[in-house]
Amino acid sequence: MSKDAHAGSGGEAEAPLYDTNVATPTHGERARTLLAGIRTGTLSTLAKEPAGYPYGSFVTFAMDGAAPVFFISDLAEHTRNLRADPRASLLVAESVAADPLANGRVTLVGRGRRLDAGEERDTARQAYLAVHAGAAYYMDYADFGFWRLDVLGVRYIGGYGRMSWVEPEAFAAGAPDPIAPHARAILDHMNADHGDAMLAYCHAFTRATDATAARMTGIDRYGFELSAVTGRGPRPIRLAFPAPLESPEDARRELVALARRAREQSA
Repeated sequence: MSKDAHAGSGGEAEAPLYDTNVATPTHGERARTLLAGIRTGTLSTLAKEPAGYPYGSFVTFAMDGAAPVFFISDLAEHTRNLRADPRASLLVAESVAADPLANGRVTLVGRGRRLDAGEERDTARQAYLAVHAGAAYYMDYADFGFWRLDVLGVRYIGGYGRMSWVEPEAFAAGAPDPIAPHARAILDHMNADHGDAMLAYCHAFTRATDATAARMTGIDRYGFELSAVTGRGPRPIRLAFPAPLESPEDARRELVALARRAREQSA
């Protein structure tokens, strides 16, 4: 079950200024997107000394489909732990927001498995080298090997008020958002050069008709978020694209078309 807001304080909730049924990424998609953009995490294994206690290690990883893969030394403590007990977890966290608890994070729980040969090892190698090219110079060392975490549970936290346990099937089915690598550039451009268009979005397509300014705070394949300055203070807005985007060029085209529609509707 997903959760996208903390419980209220008991008073009557203010009605949102937008259609809350607009498409949004699933928590599985959000988790996959976060993992696709980060290269390091904390691998927790069960220590041999002192026996049975959680042992956290800083590791590099890559995503091979929906499974993280590691290229780790046989001499590392976490590798020794995995050989004795394969139960493990990987914590991956963003570091973009000033408030650490506002950052997204994902914990993958599962069982570690060494990939000694075959197609799985080959795909793990390709995935790892695609994001850690520098590993090529020690890729053939005899005391290093590829490991995979077979995921059995996924905990996603997207900052305050957005959290859930994601079913492994939903996590595997979710794909990283193709807009995510370009989101910051899009937000910076829209906020620097197109404040008038975002205000027009609010006036034409939401109940924030008294908004005096708006900033874009997020964008994904399904839509985008704004913070609208209203007579009651800043209020969140989400608007959807007609169809999921596949590229930043799609985002530009749809944002321009939406601005045109907003101005025509207001004329």
